[in-house]
Amino acid sequence: MVNSMGFETARDAWVYNFSQKILLDNIKKMIEFFNTQIGKPEPDYDPAKISWTRSLLGYHKNKQAIAYDCKKAMAGLYRPYCKQQLYYGERVINVRGQFDMFYPTPDTQNLLIIVSGIGVTKDWSVIIANTIADIQLLANGQCFPLYYYEEKAQTGKTTGPIGQMRLDGTSIEAELIRKSGISDFILYEARARYGAAVKREDIFFYVYGYLHNPKYRAAFADDLKKSLPRIQLVEKPEDFWAFSKAGRGLAKLHLEYKGVPPLPEVAVSGDTAKLHVTKMRFKSKEEKGTIIFNENITVSNIPARAYEYVVNGKSAVEWVMERYQVKTDKDSGILNDPNLYAEETGRPKYILDLLMSVIAVSVRTMDIVEALPEVQW
Repeated sequence: MVNSMGFETARDAWVYNFSQKILLDNIKKMIEFFNTQIGKPEPDYDPAKISWTRSLLGYHKNKQAIAYDCKKAMAGLYRPYCKQQLYYGERVINVRGQFDMFYPTPDTQNLLIIVSGIGVTKDWSVIIANTIADIQLLANGQCFPLYYYEEKAQTGKTTGPIGQMRLDGTSIEAELIRKSGISDFILYEARARYGAAVKREDIFFYVYGYLHNPKYRAAFADDLKKSLPRIQLVEKPEDFWAFSKAGRGLAKLHLEYKGVPPLPEVAVSGDTAKLHVTKMRFKSKEEKGTIIFNENITVSNIPARAYEYVVNGKSAVEWVMERYQVKTDKDSGILNDPNLYAEETGRPKYILDLLMSVIAVSVRTMDIVEALPEVQW
């Protein structure tokens, strides 16, 4: 079983931002400042200039400079339904986990099932990702890949990704071999029970569907706080395929959430030409059916069912409301403004469209979850 913790940056304000321009400007300044500190007996700890960690202090002590590369930015899944631009260049990420095996190059295609880590207080959750995921996407999250990659022994060939740079800045020195995160053992077991048509991807999506079963979560709530989830193969072939189909449906919703059409009953009123968001809020604590998007726009008639889809301690809708606000980091003074992403990408309605889509994703998720098969443990 191959798994990894998510990216632990230890300097989120510096390496994540909605604006790629602000991200690259700030990380460049931080790296340049770090390099000026090499050779000094005691570095400058000014939090407006740098965020020191044990690893950075080690590089400072060993006089190891950091190279800045403007190409080392990509979308990372920071929190549920919140992607931000991430700078992943050398030595600025505190702990990278096994992500260089999951995404050895920036264009690598892969899927990750991510579950809550051990010993957390929040209710256990699961989500899927197709990019680098932060360790607190889910509380102390653990990531299980569909595939992982290893370098083949040297063959003298120079084809494929040889010579390309990894996410960690090192060079790929040999052919990459793609391996499955689904073991041969479980594949043979599944085929023995459900037929030779079973593929590894069927099992991967079976797992994703199975982990959404609310009765499974309730039955093993205490165990899930102490250990990683254990999953049985169901007895009936029809149940296996039902879970696998549900898992595929959920994965499509949760990966392609930005493009899910809004619910027809959810209404948007006001001046939709004025889209700047400072912080979304509910009409009142008791009335979550209406969200005040900004002083000009209101979203209403939101079904209560949308708030039943909870991931990492709060509903997906509330994650969008919380994360898509304008914030300034207290220590560094760095601005993180989701409106800038909308401007930089030429999509002025991006945040409003996202909110509407995630409302729909939440309701459709609950439709799939409630139709999952009944199983006995």
